[in-house]
Amino acid sequence: MRPTEPPGGDDIDVSARAPEPVTATPSSSWIPRAHPLSWWTLVVTTGAILMTSIDGGILPAVLPSISSEFGLNAAQAGLINSVFFAGLIVGGIAFGWISDRIGTGYRRTWTWNVAMLLGILGGALTFGFGGSFLAFLLLRIPMGMSRGGSEPVNVALVSEWWPKEYRGFAVGVHHTGFPLGQFATGALIAAVLGVAGWREAFLLIPLLGIPIIVMQAFIGTRRNQEKVYHWIDNHHLTRPLPELSTRLPSGIMAPVREALRSRNVRWSVVLVFLFLWGEAGAVTFLTTQFVQQGLGAGEAALIAGASGLTGWIGQVVWGTLSDRTGRKSAIGFLIAGWAASLLAMIFIAGPTSAWIVLLAWGLFRNAPFPVVYALLIDSVPKAAGTAMGIMIGIALGVSGLFASVVAGWIIDSWGFTAHYLVLAVVCLLGYLPLAKITETVPRHRAAAPGTAA
Repeated sequence: MRPTEPPGGDDIDVSARAPEPVTATPSSSWIPRAHPLSWWTLVVTTGAILMTSIDGGILPAVLPSISSEFGLNAAQAGLINSVFFAGLIVGGIAFGWISDRIGTGYRRTWTWNVAMLLGILGGALTFGFGGSFLAFLLLRIPMGMSRGGSEPVNVALVSEWWPKEYRGFAVGVHHTGFPLGQFATGALIAAVLGVAGWREAFLLIPLLGIPIIVMQAFIGTRRNQEKVYHWIDNHHLTRPLPELSTRLPSGIMAPVREALRSRNVRWSVVLVFLFLWGEAGAVTFLTTQFVQQGLGAGEAALIAGASGLTGWIGQVVWGTLSDRTGRKSAIGFLIAGWAASLLAMIFIAGPTSAWIVLLAWGLFRNAPFPVVYALLIDSVPKAAGTAMGIMIGIALGVSGLFASVVAGWIIDSWGFTAHYLVLAVVCLLGYLPLAKITETVPRHRAAAPGTAA
């Protein structure tokens, strides 16, 4: 017989609470274990991140064609990116909050599908109705909202279908969609432009997105989540949340209050902002630097994306290590790796050194983000969507608006050596917010890698 829900609503699903007590037993291997449905959720959400990454790469690749067709100057072309990032800020905060209000667990599928659908519609409408600059510009708003809104819900969703012991691994693997997409976008866009125009390039979004949301609609059900939780219980692992789904009570601002009450959330926003500032500053001008050193535009663009080849390794490795050694220690190593990689860019003198430095940077470039996401989910599991939405909206949105402008000014004034010195210092400043963050991985798990929390 199922327990009845508490009076006053269904904020908490109590139909599948963890049995008391649940005794954790030692694990003999670091190899992640999970229900097949957890693995399928990982496949689907990784595909969603791949779509997000490709979406982010389409505009830079086709911007010359767009500027030529609409007769845009540099300021108007820059406005396209500003409108996109404005939508991203709104989407990240709004959809993260909505997902916590509607509910965690299987209920996040509903919010996530809506956020993904915005991007799919934006891509399709850009193809069909992007006949003027104003129409194209306005359609960047839903695309930005989808980009900002789908990622925090996506991360929260995958984390709530995996045992807590393997959260860093799951989030790290799911985030490999970014480096893979960064490297694949150029080839996909080149193939499209070889047979069609820039509008057709935006059809990649619905072509990728529709199968993804259909699959998630079938996988992300209450019944399937119950199967996953029972599997976790039977294998003496830790549920991601005690209940299948929760809704924070006490008004519409409850998720925001819950998220901002956490010191880890507040300082993580600062930490990720510094990483994203360093990334935006470096990536924006890599191709320019290589062209100035005598490389052709095509070769320069190819090498500039080299970090995507090794990026997936860093995300999986550091995400998995953070499950065992702790989130803070992993982030501390990544800050050092980032700073060293950026300083090494000063010494790039040709294709060989560029490949070596950027492949090395790939081992660190994308890795901090899944580790910080896992930290936030550990810290505020019932307001994880809101916390990550705030972080993505503020850190990514603000860095996207200003980092490239400042980096360009430094390069114009003092050159690339000063540029990379400043970016390395920006990354090293990350140790300040890191010192304020509280570790969330239990000490006994960090001390004994074979022990489940």
